This record gives sequence, structure tokens and C-alpha cells, in this order.
Amino acid sequence: MNKFLSLFDDKTFYKSLFTIAVPIMLQNLINSFVNMLDTVMIGRLGTVEIAAVGLGNQIFFLYNLTLFGICSGGAIFTAQFWGKRDIAGIRKNLGFCIFLSLVVAVLFTVVSNVIPSRIIGIYSRDPAVIEAGAVYLQAVSLSFIPFAVSHAFILTLRSIEKVRLSMITTIIALSINLVLNYCLIFGIGRIPAMGVRGAALATVAARAVEMLILLIVCYARRYPLAGTLRELSAFNTAYVRRFFRIALPVIINEIIWSTGITIQNIIFARTHTDAIAAFNITSTVSQLTWVVFIGLGNGVGVLIGKKIGEGRNDRARDYASRIIRFAPLLSLGAVCILIPLSRILPFIFNVNATVTANAGLMFIVLSCSYPFRAFNMAMVIGICRAGGDTVFCIIYDIVFMWTVALPLAALASFFFQAPVWLIYACLLVEEPLKMFLGLWRYRTGKWLHNVTEGL
Repeated sequence: MNKFLSLFDDKTFYKSLFTIAVPIMLQNLINSFVNMLDTVMIGRLGTVEIAAVGLGNQIFFLYNLTLFGICSGGAIFTAQFWGKRDIAGIRKNLGFCIFLSLVVAVLFTVVSNVIPSRIIGIYSRDPAVIEAGAVYLQAVSLSFIPFAVSHAFILTLRSIEKVRLSMITTIIALSINLVLNYCLIFGIGRIPAMGVRGAALATVAARAVEMLILLIVCYARRYPLAGTLRELSAFNTAYVRRFFRIALPVIINEIIWSTGITIQNIIFARTHTDAIAAFNITSTVSQLTWVVFIGLGNGVGVLIGKKIGEGRNDRARDYASRIIRFAPLLSLGAVCILIPLSRILPFIFNVNATVTANAGLMFIVLSCSYPFRAFNMAMVIGICRAGGDTVFCIIYDIVFMWTVALPLAALASFFFQAPVWLIYACLLVEEPLKMFLGLWRYRTGKWLHNVTEGL
């Protein structure tokens, strides 16, 4: 009992953690809620449309995680620069992240405009889904460049403990997205109903507004990251080498992991259209609770990185010990929310009974995995990456996915024609395996590195 109570004896830690984490949670909650409403609106058009937009968003998912790899790799430096109060280091790191992000943005924009049907055809064999998905992807690709700039600014703001701006900006942008979604998907007054294209154009407008607000406010208030062009481009060869030594494993990790998630979608899409619709519904609705653990992971990552930058490794280790116990405990509360959410699916989505029944069973499977997933999120994002242990993160995050989860799910679907919920369970079997590996790495203490030393 005393050991359990000792988890909560550092009030300063939890106050600092939730000061950073709660705005991130709210930002992601609003994002997920709007995404769910997007799915509901598109779902009113039918199963084909919900599958098409879900698959079209898989390209954005790959793109988003590639940017996340770049910027979260950069955030390792930013948090430690912040601990040292090195403003010049923060600005050059942001500039390099923006440069790399824009290169990726241009590549994804060109590919999505030139061969959209071929890309959607990788996921689905349904001609109607391919046609609608291509229309959506081509239109939504216009949001990729403004999103690249916004993403770099948002992750840098988190790393210097200024999270309110990104939260408020997200609320404004997603509110615009929600209103425009209704107007453009279904039509209103003289605005014609555009269906899936309307959903994409609403996203483009919201991302453009988000970027403009971030730039204007950061420079108007002279935040630490608001550098001149010279300061943003001050990165030299030594810095670039150090950046890629630490951040490249994160980028590779996110690309390989997101490719694995894409293959999950391919498995469900090629099982049948009802299966991918159920998978998309489960993923979208579950984000309403998963945002808590995204916020915790990012929040503790900032605190641990800052302590390492200050040279207080003992406090960094103490924070790591607390989060790997606290996150799984909190996940039990999330399960109590998740199960009731699964019961109201038939009243929200205009899909057939098979889809909602499969989604309900998938929610039960997902709930069983939550404590393991919460631990793994805290370990990867909050501890290993913050400590610069990025090479281990590749092993931790993708080995069991590619050697166990994906092969099992493919066998269950394509060879045994297993029920949809069982295919989903095969994908989640990696979570407890990852937890044991994470516990071992934590106990070795080899996850902690000062990546800014000498820069």
C-alpha cells in the first residue's frame, strides 16, 4: 500500500506534467472529436464513402507520422536546449525541422495529385471505393504544405512548455473544419453538395488558417522559437550530423511503424468493405480516450528532456519511474469510458448492422489491450525518445508488429477467414510483448543520453 501511495507523493511532478499534458490532451481530444464528427458526416453518405475517406486519410496518416518522426526527433533537442535556455539552438532546430518537413510535404502533394487512384487501389479492390478515395485524396493534398509548417511549430511549442497557443489554434481551425464540413459535404443555400470532395476542401481551409494563426501569434508575442530567417537557417554541418544521428532513427521508426498501420488497413480493406468500415469506426472513436495517453507521453517527455538538459539525471529517472506506473493505472479508467461508447455506435453511424456489431466486438478487444498500450506509449514517447534512446525505439516499436502481429492478422484474414474481431485481436497481441521489452530497457538505465552536449 505504501509503495502505491508513494507514486503520488511528488505533487510538483504531477502539477508540471498536467500543466503540459492537459492542453495537449484537449487539443487531441478536440481533433479526435472533430475527426469522429467527420466520420459521422461522411457515414451519412454510406459505407463506400466512409471506407473511401478512411483509406484516403491513410496517406495523410503516413505523411503525418513522417512529419512527426522529423519534428519529434527535433523535439528531443528542443526540450534539452530549453533546459539549458539555449534560444539560438531552439531556433536553428525549428528551422531545420521546417526545411525537412517541407521537402516531405512537396513529395506527398505531388504523388497524391499525380496517381491518386493507384494509391487508393493499393488498399482496396472495390472500384467505387477507389474512385471516391482518389477524389478525396487529390483535394486534401492541398493541405499538406501548410500542415508541415504548423506541425513543426506545434511540436516546438510543446517542447518549450508553451502549449496553450497550439491548443487554442487547434480549436479555431477544427471549428472552421467542422462548419465547412457540414456546408460542403451536404450543401447549404447556394453551396452545392460536394460529398467527399467537400470534406477534403474543409480540411484544406482549416489547415491554412491554423498555419497563419501560429505564425502571426508566435512572432507578435516574440516567443523563443520566433527567429529570423538567418537564425532559423543557422544549422551547420556538425549540427546536421548530430540531428540525423538522433532523429533519423525516429524518422525511420515512424515510417516503418506507419507503414505497418497502413498494412493493417490493407488487411481489413481486402477482407471486405464492412471490415474496413468497422476498423475505421473503432480507430476514430477510440481516439477520444487515447488522447489522454498521447498527452501524458508528450508531457512527461518534455519534463524528462528538460531535466536531462539541466543535468539532473536523477530527477529524469524518477519521472520515468512514475509515468510507467501511472499510465497503465489511468488506462483502467479509460476502459470504463470506451465500453459505453461502443454501445451507442448504431445510433451514430449510418452503416449496416454487421459493421456496428463488428466494431462493438473490436472495442472489447481494444479495452483488454489498453494497460499494455498505455505503458508502451509512455515508454516510447515519454522516456526513450526524451532520453535520446532512439535506436532502441525502432526495435521496441516495430519488431513485434512486423514479426508477430501483421503475419498473424494476415493469416487470420486471408487463409482462415477469421471473424473481424479476431483479426483485430491478432494485431493487438504485440502490446504485452512490447511491455516486457520496455520494462527490461527501463531497468538497464541505458535509455538516458544528453544529446545537446557540445552543441
